[in-house]
Amino acid sequence: MHFHQAPITFVSHVALKVTDMQRSLEFYQHVLGFQVASQSPKKASLTADGKNVLLTLEQPENVSPKQTGTTGLYHFALLLPTRSDLAAVVRHLDSLGIQFGAADHLVSEAIYISDPEGNGIELYIDRDPSVWEWNNGEVVMTTDPLQFASLLAEPKHSWNGLPAATLMGHIHLHVSDLAQAEHFYCQGLGFNVVSRLGSQALFLSDGHYHHHIAVNTWTGIGAPAPSASSAGLQSYSICYPDEAARERVIRQLETIGVPISKKNDSYVTEDPSGNCIEVVVG
Repeated sequence: MHFHQAPITFVSHVALKVTDMQRSLEFYQHVLGFQVASQSPKKASLTADGKNVLLTLEQPENVSPKQTGTTGLYHFALLLPTRSDLAAVVRHLDSLGIQFGAADHLVSEAIYISDPEGNGIELYIDRDPSVWEWNNGEVVMTTDPLQFASLLAEPKHSWNGLPAATLMGHIHLHVSDLAQAEHFYCQGLGFNVVSRLGSQALFLSDGHYHHHIAVNTWTGIGAPAPSASSAGLQSYSICYPDEAARERVIRQLETIGVPISKKNDSYVTEDPSGNCIEVVVG
């Protein structure tokens, strides 16, 4: 699979605000199987391979529980390397007595859980792109029942945490206005719409992936952004293949009137619904 490396633009990292760092670390290490790359009393960076940070947790001062009915994170999605890895996750969660949802999306097979703060998490594997169906430039996706008998017939291996080759596969966001989101993500950040779910959701990607980013209005059209103190999504990172690509995106954002500012080695902007994005180079 080549959808999460140059020259493709993809989501590489998610940062979350949490109300209880110890509880969150317990979940992300022992339930999901992340390793801690670095840690301080109020911040932790998590990795699957010991090097690349996929997820950052931070407990700010005066943080409040995650607000509902707002824009923000619907789920972030961890892409596993093989189907047997997904089967191992299913067995692991079942051994812990943790309930989860599941779906076959034609392009992928997925399970869904939530962390202790109420953040949605998808763990999935992609089917080979040669079997994805495209109609008039849109990829065909659906939500069918996951065939557990077939999945669990995969070669069995013991659970040893997330496989080293796990990636941040995509992110799915609540937004307040679909047309505004489409304009921002396409004309500003350079993604392409690859699927539409009526007037409720858009799926966007680069390089003909089924989606790197999805947006929906399921919390209501015109939904407000959460308060700055709310737990939940702090930011996520979009990785461009080189500095020239990032400079092009910066100019595109400026052209459509979207502010973007430099922060350390990255640039930071917000979508029209207040979701914070770090624009980085891989």
